[in-house]
Amino acid sequence: MIHTLILTRHAKSSWDEPNLSDHERPLNKRGRASAPAIGSWLKKNGWVPDELLSSNSVRTRETWDHMGLHAENAYYAYDLYLAGPDAMLAELKTATGRTVMMLGHNPGIAQFAAQLVETAPEHARFHDYPTCATTVIQFEIDKWSDIQKQSGKVLGFAIPRELLK
Repeated sequence: MIHTLILTRHAKSSWDEPNLSDHERPLNKRGRASAPAIGSWLKKNGWVPDELLSSNSVRTRETWDHMGLHAENAYYAYDLYLAGPDAMLAELKTATGRTVMMLGHNPGIAQFAAQLVETAPEHARFHDYPTCATTVIQFEIDKWSDIQKQSGKVLGFAIPRELLK
């Protein structure tokens, strides 16, 4: 059975309000333009999530909202805020959707993407995972709890800057 994972780093956030905690920072203008570009790219390629697993930070929630996507199940967790790859893997293993999007933060999301794929895409920005970078990875597994590291096939990788040209 095929399962698909969409790993997205939040879009560019604002530093305009120094009194806000990191968790509360919203998107900036560039972030509000980048998220819909990634959402359109995903829709165009038929990669639409039926489940969302996301950090509960303001910027990840806004990224999702601006993408223009809809998932049957959406889960926002503080445990995914600044989570590392092990925490992200544990959360993914609880997923029930066939196409799951995970929205998170660096450096965890970049490390997680690198650990899951058999072969990294030939893109200069894959390993540093800039804001709103998105990798779509396919796994031949019966359920998410069967996922293994370095077993995913990359279907696509995009960064907003290239989509907005």
